[in-house]
Amino acid sequence: MKKLFIFLFVLSSVTQSGAQNKITLKGDVDIDTKSITIKQTIVYKNTSNTQLTEIYLNDWNHSYSSKTTPLAKRFEEEFNTKFHLAKNKDRGYTTISNITDENNSELKHIRLKEHPDVIKVDLKNPLLSEQSYTINLSYTLVLPDDGFTNYGFTKDKDFNLKYWYITPTVYNDKWNYYSNKDLDDLYIPKADVHITLNHPKTHNVFSELDITAQETVGDLMTTVIEGKNRTNTFLSLNQSNNFSQVKTDDFTIISDIYEKGLIPQDKAIITDKVTRFLVNNLGEYPHKRLLVTALEYNKNPLYGLNQLPDIIRPFPSDFQYELKLLKTALKKYIDNILLTNPRKDYWLSEGLQIYFLMKYVEDYYPDTKFLGTVSKIWLVRTFHLAEVDYNFQYFLYSMEIARKNNDQPLTTSKDSLIKFNANIASKYKAGVGLNYLDEYAEDINFRTLIKDYLNTNKLKQTSSKDFENFIKSKTDKNINWFFTDYLNTRKKIDFKITNVKTQEDSIQVTIKNKRDNTMPISLFSLKNDSILSKTWVDDIGEFKTITIPNKGADKLVLDNDNIIPEFNQRDNYKSTKGTFLTRKPLQFRLFKDVEDPYYNQVFLTPLVEFRNIYDGLTLGTRIYNKTILRKRFNYRFAPQYATNSKSLTGSSSLFYTHNIENSNLFNISYGVSVAYRSFAEDAFFTRFIPNISFSFRNDDDFRSDKRQTLSLRYVDISRNIGEDAVIELNEPDYGVLNLRYVKSSPGIINFSRFFADFQIADNFSKLSINYEYRKLFKNNRNLNFRFYAGTFLKNNTDPDSDFFSFALDRPTDYLFDFNYLGRSEDGDEGLVSQQIIIAEGGFKSQLDTPFANQWLTTANVTTSIWRYVQAYGDIGLVKNRFADPKFVYDSGIRLNLVQDFFELFFPVYSNNGWEIAQPNYDQKIRFIITVDPQVLLGLFRRKWY
Repeated sequence: MKKLFIFLFVLSSVTQSGAQNKITLKGDVDIDTKSITIKQTIVYKNTSNTQLTEIYLNDWNHSYSSKTTPLAKRFEEEFNTKFHLAKNKDRGYTTISNITDENNSELKHIRLKEHPDVIKVDLKNPLLSEQSYTINLSYTLVLPDDGFTNYGFTKDKDFNLKYWYITPTVYNDKWNYYSNKDLDDLYIPKADVHITLNHPKTHNVFSELDITAQETVGDLMTTVIEGKNRTNTFLSLNQSNNFSQVKTDDFTIISDIYEKGLIPQDKAIITDKVTRFLVNNLGEYPHKRLLVTALEYNKNPLYGLNQLPDIIRPFPSDFQYELKLLKTALKKYIDNILLTNPRKDYWLSEGLQIYFLMKYVEDYYPDTKFLGTVSKIWLVRTFHLAEVDYNFQYFLYSMEIARKNNDQPLTTSKDSLIKFNANIASKYKAGVGLNYLDEYAEDINFRTLIKDYLNTNKLKQTSSKDFENFIKSKTDKNINWFFTDYLNTRKKIDFKITNVKTQEDSIQVTIKNKRDNTMPISLFSLKNDSILSKTWVDDIGEFKTITIPNKGADKLVLDNDNIIPEFNQRDNYKSTKGTFLTRKPLQFRLFKDVEDPYYNQVFLTPLVEFRNIYDGLTLGTRIYNKTILRKRFNYRFAPQYATNSKSLTGSSSLFYTHNIENSNLFNISYGVSVAYRSFAEDAFFTRFIPNISFSFRNDDDFRSDKRQTLSLRYVDISRNIGEDAVIELNEPDYGVLNLRYVKSSPGIINFSRFFADFQIADNFSKLSINYEYRKLFKNNRNLNFRFYAGTFLKNNTDPDSDFFSFALDRPTDYLFDFNYLGRSEDGDEGLVSQQIIIAEGGFKSQLDTPFANQWLTTANVTTSIWRYVQAYGDIGLVKNRFADPKFVYDSGIRLNLVQDFFELFFPVYSNNGWEIAQPNYDQKIRFIITVDPQVLLGLFRRKWY
C-alpha cells in the first residue's frame, strides 16, 4: 500500500504540469517530536504578463523560529510575554533539506532578512507568461505550541494546523509577501491541493477539503484529502471527535462550536437556517464542505454581553449558537470565495461579515435588544442602553475608539492597526459604513448587488478597487464620499440643524457640516414622533439650505433611524414651532449609561472607598456626566462621608478634552479640580488645581507606544488643623506652579520613561529629572534601572524644615500627588509608615540623612534572582546647605509580586550596617501597594490601545 501511495504521489506530480497552480504534499506526522516531515511539489503558473526569474514562498511555520521575528515583535507590542519567555522546544521552525526543479536540479534559495518566514527561490530558467514551473521541496516542520496563536501542537498532543505548509505568494505586478503577525491573513493564490498524511490512527483528520481515501496499517493511518481552487486548508488532527457534520441542501458544515443546553436536532435546524442565509445572500458555495471551528470563533468572538458566564448570559442558547455559527461561517465563506489581499483589503471582507450579521438580526430578530433579556429587568429597563437594538453594538464599539481619538482609516494596513481596531472597531466601522451606503443608495438593491459581485468575481483575484468600480457603475448617486472620506480618512461625521423657517406649504432647513467631509446626512420630518418624510441631503459644504414640503411636522431630526455613525448626535433635532428643543430636560440615572441625545443626563454612582487611615472608609456618591462613550466636556462631583474623621470629604473636577486629528499633537486637555481630605489626625487639606496638558504621539504609527506630554498646573494648598490634631504646621499655606515634560515608551520587554520637572513657589524653585529603564531578558531575568537628580535653584524656606526638600526614601509629597495610606506617620508609628512610593531618591532604607535642601542625585538598580525574587541596590549623593555631600547606599531583597502595584522590600546592608541583623527589623521592611482601581485598569487598556 505504501508503494501505491508513493506511485500516486509521483504520478500526480508529473501529470499536473498543464494545470493552473497545484500543490501536492505527502507528510509523515510524528507526535513525539511534534513534527511533520514533508515532500511537496508546487506547480506555479505565471498568470501575469511579466517574465519571472524568482518565486517567493510563504513559510509561516518559521515565524516562530526566533524571538526577533516580526511575529515575536508583534507579541511584544501587545504586552504578551509568552513567546518572549518561551523555551526553544516550545517554539516552531522549518528545516529545509532541499529545493529542486522538475529536473531535480538544486534551486538557490534564501530567507529574507526582514521576513524570515518568506523564502526567495531563484529559478534556473525564466518563467514566461502563462507558463508553469515545478518546484519540489523536502522539509521538516517542528510545530509550535498552540499557546501563542492557538495554532500548532496542543497540550493534549493534537494538531491545529493553519498556514502550516509552504505556499507560493501572489504576484500581480509585484510579489505580495509579508510576515505572519497572528492576523490570520496569509495571501496566496488559489491552487488545486492534494495532501497525503500519514499519522497515528489515534488521531482523526478534520478538514473542509474532501477526504478521498483512508487506510489503516498497524498503528498508522493514511488519509488523503484534496480540493480544487483552495486558499484555506485549515486542518485539525486530534484524538477526540468533537466535530459534527450537518448536511444541508447547499453544502455540509463541519463544526465543533459548542453551546450548553442545545440538542443536536436544534443545532441541525439552526445550521440549515444559516447555510440558507449564506447562499441566498452570498451566492452558491463552490465547495462541498465548510469547516467552522471553535478555535476560529474564539480568536474573533462576538464581543459583548454574550461573553458573560452562563449564569448571567442575557441571550438564549439557540440565539448565541446561531450567531456564533453565523459569524464564523460568514468569515470562512467570504474568505474562501473573495480572493483579495487580506492585509490590505480586510475592510471589505470583514465589513461584509459585519454587514450581513446586522442584516441577519434585522431579518430574523428585529426586536432583540442590546442587553437581551436583561433589558426587561425593572431596574435595568430604565437605562437608555436597554432601549437600543442588538445591532447598536457595532456603532458603539466603532465610536468608542473614535471618541478616544484612536480610530484609523479603514485603508490602513491591518498590521498597522492597534489591537482594538484590528479585532473590533475597524471591522465594525466597515460594516456600519456598508449599511450606511446601502441606505443612501436608494436606487439600487445593495444586498442583491453584493451577491452579484461575489458571484461574478468568485474565486478570482480581485481588490477593493474592483468592488468600488462595480458599485459605482450600478447607482446614479454620487458615492465617492464612501471610498474617499469614509474609508480613506479619519474624518468624523457631525452635522447640526442651525435654522428652521416654517411657511404655509414648505419648511426651509439649514444644515451645518461641522467637519470637513463630503458625506451625506438624512433629514426626517416628524409629527408626534411619527415619521412624515425622509430626505437625503448631500454635497453639504459648511452650510446647506434645503426646502421640504410642510406636512404638519413639529420636529426635524437628522439621522432619526441611527444609520449613520455620527460623532455627536446631541444637536440633531430642532422644533418647527420655534421652541428650544435643544434645552434638554435633566435625566438622572443610577450608574453610567450610553448617551441619550434627547436629555442632559446626570449619573449617580455609590462610592465606597478607602484612601487613608485618617478618613478610613468613605461613603458617598459620584455625580457626573460621563457616558459609556467619552465626551469632550466632563464634570464629576464626589461628596463623601469619612467614617474615621467623621467629616465631609470628597473631590470634584471639570475638564475639557480637545482631540486633534492628523497631527503629532493629538490631545489638549484643560480643566480644574479640587479635593478636600485628611492628611493627619484632625487635619485636612484643600487642593485646588487649574491645569492644561498637551499630548503627543507618532501620528504615522498608532501602534507605537511612545508618548510625550507637556503639562502645566498651579497647585494651591490650604490646610485646616483641628483641636485634636497631633501635628504642627511650620509652613504657611502655599501655591506651586509646576511644569513637567514626560517622554515614555512603556513596552513590556523594553520600558523607558523620562521626565523633567520644574517647580516655582514664593520661597523656592527647583528642577529635577528622572529616567527609568526596564529590560526583560529572554531567560525571564529582568533589569530595572532608575536615575534621579534634583536641585534647588532658589531655596528661602525654613532651614529647620525639610517639608519642601528632596527626599531620599519617603517624599513629603507637599503637592499631595501620591496615595499615601498614612502620609503623616513617622517610621516608628505603625505599618502604614512603611509604605514606600518610588519617587525622588527611591531609597528603601531609612538613613540618617533622609532629605536634601540643596541637591540630590541617586541611582536605583534591581535585577532578578529567581522568578519574582530580586536583588536591589541604591547609591546616591545628598547635599545639604553648609554641609559636604554625603555618599549613601543601601541594598536588599525585593519581592516583585505585581510590578508597581504590590511589592515588598527587605533591607540587608546600607549606611546603617547589616540591617537584617538589627533590632526591630520588621519595622524596616517597606512595601508598595496600589488600591486605585483606575490604575489597575491600565493593565487591561495597554493591551488594546
